[in-house]
Amino acid sequence: MRMASILSIIIVSLAVPAFADDQADLKRAMDQFDATYLEGFNKRDAAVMATHFTTDAVVVTPWGLQPDVRKVFESVLKAGFDHAEVQTDKFWSLGPDTAIAMGQSHYTGKNQSGAAIESSNFFTATYVKQDGKWKIRMLTGFPKRPPAK
Repeated sequence: MRMASILSIIIVSLAVPAFADDQADLKRAMDQFDATYLEGFNKRDAAVMATHFTTDAVVVTPWGLQPDVRKVFESVLKAGFDHAEVQTDKFWSLGPDTAIAMGQSHYTGKNQSGAAIESSNFFTATYVKQDGKWKIRMLTGFPKRPPAK
């Protein structure tokens, strides 16, 4: 029994640095992912934005399941949103090819009449690695509550 306890402690102490390295690698990958997504969004390029998603990805919004990611982006751009800020607050590795994350986003622009528009949101995402690149399989987004008046 004592030997099993000692062995468990040794295994856990050896696994912690490996986990920390995995988390550091995942953080770098998530930061790079966010940067390239924002670059595509701020260029108003729905095709570039869609490359960050698997071909069968879905977006879940307050209005329900949206199975066509590219169509979602096209409608957001058509509405007049032209600038995005994304912050991934937390992320967890579920294995070498799967991760989940949560964060916040803020979108601004002008509608067709020229009035300023903005949207602040929370999101959760499920990522999978395909061909060595992280892609979103499912994105859930919902608006932040407006500040109390």
